[in-house]
Amino acid sequence: MAKIRRAYSVSNILTKKFTPLDFRGQFEESLGRPDKAFSAIIWGASGNGKTEFAIQLAKYLTNFGRVAYNSLEQGLSATMQNAIERNYMAECEGKFVLLDREPFPELLARMKRPKSPNFLFIDSVQYTQINKSQYYELKELMQAKNKGIIWISQARGKEPKGALADDIRFDVDLKLWVQGFKMFPEGRLSGGGSPYTIWEERAAKYWGEII
Repeated sequence: MAKIRRAYSVSNILTKKFTPLDFRGQFEESLGRPDKAFSAIIWGASGNGKTEFAIQLAKYLTNFGRVAYNSLEQGLSATMQNAIERNYMAECEGKFVLLDREPFPELLARMKRPKSPNFLFIDSVQYTQINKSQYYELKELMQAKNKGIIWISQARGKEPKGALADDIRFDVDLKLWVQGFKMFPEGRLSGGGSPYTIWEERAAKYWGEII
């Protein structure tokens, strides 16, 4: 017999304690104050700044816990090294780790550990080689452990590329579209909503802005 999940009363709902992250500055203006166990997807065309934004967000999240970044697409490469150096990630030594193309079974085992990272980035959806059931398996694990997960996706036009990426976009809390070195947030935002400038000079050049 299938296990019946708990039903919550109104008082249960109203007294439930969540853990909003105390975002400030540009991150608060864009993302508000998401719950610690938030989920997100970042997508955009190649060369528009999505990895750069992901690294910046990862660095900011080290203020709230440890971060793991599974680089399936680029791995431990010169391109990733440059992004790490450009964003001064040495400042979060001990709070950030790069995983070099870690396969899904090993990643799942890592996140099941008692002292696993508080936030997980997966770059990218298209390189995970997982199905929808495996996606939900990881999602439920992260929610049960009160941890945040951020997916990065390639794009087809202005949409995430592929069926799984599209399903993730509809499922997650924050939908973060990147174009021309700006991030445009949508979704279940607790405040926020303003575009985030990833790279001032390149964004100005792309959008024809005067700085």
